[in-house]
Amino acid sequence: MAVIDVAGFIADVKSQAIDHGFHVHDERHFVETYSLRQLWEVDLHPEEACSGPIDLHLSLDVDPRAMLGFEDEVMKLDEIEDPPPHGFTFPLLFTWTLPPLPEPPDLLVLATDLAGVGGMDLPLEVSAIDSFPSVTDAPERSLSIVAKMTIDLADVYMNQDDAVTTALDRCKHVSLYLLEHAPVWLGDYLN
Repeated sequence: MAVIDVAGFIADVKSQAIDHGFHVHDERHFVETYSLRQLWEVDLHPEEACSGPIDLHLSLDVDPRAMLGFEDEVMKLDEIEDPPPHGFTFPLLFTWTLPPLPEPPDLLVLATDLAGVGGMDLPLEVSAIDSFPSVTDAPERSLSIVAKMTIDLADVYMNQDDAVTTALDRCKHVSLYLLEHAPVWLGDYLN
C-alpha cells in the first residue's frame, strides 16, 4: 500500500482550483509501463474565460524513485507521529496557452508585468513561438507562460497544502491579467 495517495492529492488540487474560481474540464493520468513513472494532467480555465481564449494546464510528474525513497524513509520512522523526511519532491507545472496572436505583446514587457503578478510565490517563464503556416504567410506568434513549483512529499503526506493554495491564488491573478490583455493581442480592438 502506498504511503502517499497521489490520486487524492490531485483531487484536492482540483477542488482547490474550483474554490479559486477555475472550471476543471479534463483530467488525464498516464503510466509508463517500464519505469512506472506517472503523469497527471488537469485542464482548466478561469470562470471568466469560459468562451476562451485562455487555458491553464496543470501537470504533476510522479517519479517512482522519489515515491519509493520517501516510502522507505517513512517506514523507518519509530512513531507514526514523527515528522516525515523532507527532500523528496515532485514538480508541478502550470502552463498557460493562448491562440496565435495577430498583435503580440513585447515579451520583455510582458515578462516584467507578469513577474509582478506572479510574485515570489509563482515565478513565471514567458516564451513565444513563431510559426509559418505557409512559406508565403506572415508568422503567427503564440505565447506560452509556464510556472514551476516543487511539491515536497512530506507536505503531501501531512496534508499541508498551503503552497498549492498560494500558487492557485497567483494563477488566478495571472489568468485574469492575461484575460484582460488578450483582446488587444488578438486584435479584437479593431472590430
